[in-house]
Amino acid sequence: MCAYKKQKRRTAAALTYRQAEDIAPVVKAKGHGSIAEDIIARAKESDVPVREDETLAELLEQLEVGTSIPADLYEVIAEVFAFIYKVDAEMKENP
Repeated sequence: MCAYKKQKRRTAAALTYRQAEDIAPVVKAKGHGSIAEDIIARAKESDVPVREDETLAELLEQLEVGTSIPADLYEVIAEVFAFIYKVDAEMKENP
Protein backbone atom coordinates (compact mmCIF):
# COMPACT_ATOMS: atom_id res chain seq x y z
CA MET A 1 0.00 0.00 0.00
CA CYS A 2 1.20 3.50 -0.78
CA ALA A 3 0.13 6.76 0.84
CA TYR A 4 1.16 10.38 1.28
CA LYS A 5 -0.03 13.38 3.25
CA LYS A 6 -0.06 16.80 1.62
CA GLN A 7 -1.58 19.85 3.26
CA LYS A 8 -3.50 17.57 5.65
CA ARG A 9 -5.10 15.68 2.73
CA ARG A 10 -3.95 12.14 2.25
CA THR A 11 -4.01 10.06 -0.89
CA ALA A 12 -3.76 6.29 -0.73
CA ALA A 13 -3.82 3.33 -3.08
CA ALA A 14 -3.92 -0.36 -2.27
CA LEU A 15 -2.44 -2.93 -4.63
CA THR A 16 -2.89 -6.66 -4.88
CA TYR A 17 -0.86 -9.21 -6.78
CA ARG A 18 -1.78 -12.86 -7.25
CA GLN A 19 1.16 -14.40 -9.05
CA ALA A 20 -0.85 -17.27 -10.53
CA GLU A 21 -3.64 -15.00 -11.80
CA ASP A 22 -2.35 -11.47 -12.44
CA ILE A 23 0.07 -10.32 -15.12
CA ALA A 24 0.96 -7.33 -12.94
CA PRO A 25 -0.17 -5.83 -9.63
CA VAL A 26 -3.74 -4.51 -9.69
CA VAL A 27 -5.17 -1.37 -8.07
CA LYS A 28 -7.53 -2.72 -5.42
CA ALA A 29 -8.58 0.62 -3.88
CA LYS A 30 -7.68 4.29 -4.11
CA GLY A 31 -8.88 7.57 -2.74
CA HIS A 32 -8.07 10.74 -0.90
CA GLY A 33 -9.25 12.42 2.27
CA SER A 34 -11.45 10.22 4.43
CA ILE A 35 -11.35 7.39 1.88
CA ALA A 36 -7.54 7.39 2.03
CA GLU A 37 -7.66 7.38 5.82
CA ASP A 38 -9.99 4.35 5.68
CA ILE A 39 -7.69 2.51 3.25
CA ILE A 40 -4.70 3.19 5.53
CA ALA A 41 -6.61 2.16 8.66
CA ARG A 42 -7.73 -1.11 7.07
CA ALA A 43 -4.18 -1.85 5.97
CA LYS A 44 -2.86 -1.29 9.48
CA GLU A 45 -5.67 -3.38 11.01
CA SER A 46 -4.64 -6.22 8.68
CA ASP A 47 -0.93 -5.75 9.46
CA VAL A 48 -0.23 -4.63 5.88
CA PRO A 49 2.82 -2.35 5.82
CA VAL A 50 2.17 1.19 4.57
CA ARG A 51 4.80 2.94 2.50
CA GLU A 52 4.56 6.71 2.08
CA ASP A 53 5.53 7.91 -1.40
CA GLU A 54 3.92 11.10 -2.69
CA THR A 55 4.91 10.69 -6.33
CA LEU A 56 3.80 7.07 -6.53
CA ALA A 57 0.51 7.80 -4.75
CA GLU A 58 -0.23 10.53 -7.29
CA LEU A 59 0.50 8.15 -10.19
CA LEU A 60 -1.62 5.35 -8.73
CA GLU A 61 -4.49 7.76 -8.11
CA GLN A 62 -4.76 8.25 -11.88
CA LEU A 63 -5.45 4.54 -12.47
CA GLU A 64 -8.87 2.92 -12.28
CA VAL A 65 -9.65 0.41 -9.55
CA GLY A 66 -9.35 -3.11 -10.97
CA THR A 67 -6.72 -2.23 -13.58
CA SER A 68 -3.18 -3.55 -13.73
CA ILE A 69 -0.36 -1.11 -13.22
CA PRO A 70 1.32 0.04 -16.45
CA ALA A 71 4.72 -1.35 -17.43
CA ASP A 72 6.46 1.95 -16.70
CA LEU A 73 5.61 1.49 -12.99
CA TYR A 74 6.87 -2.11 -12.72
CA GLU A 75 10.26 -1.19 -11.27
CA VAL A 76 8.96 1.17 -8.59
CA ILE A 77 6.12 -1.20 -7.65
CA ALA A 78 8.66 -4.03 -7.40
CA GLU A 79 10.51 -1.88 -4.85
CA VAL A 80 7.27 -1.40 -2.89
CA PHE A 81 6.57 -5.14 -2.85
CA ALA A 82 10.19 -5.84 -1.81
CA PHE A 83 9.70 -3.38 1.08
CA ILE A 84 6.46 -5.13 2.08
CA TYR A 85 8.02 -8.60 1.94
CA LYS A 86 10.98 -7.39 4.04
CA VAL A 87 8.77 -5.78 6.70
CA ASP A 88 6.50 -8.83 6.73
CA ALA A 89 9.48 -11.16 7.26
CA GLU A 90 10.79 -8.94 10.07
CA MET A 91 7.38 -8.93 11.76
CA LYS A 92 7.24 -12.74 11.61
CA GLU A 93 10.71 -13.02 13.15
CA ASN A 94 9.91 -10.53 15.93
CA PRO A 95 6.18 -10.72 16.67
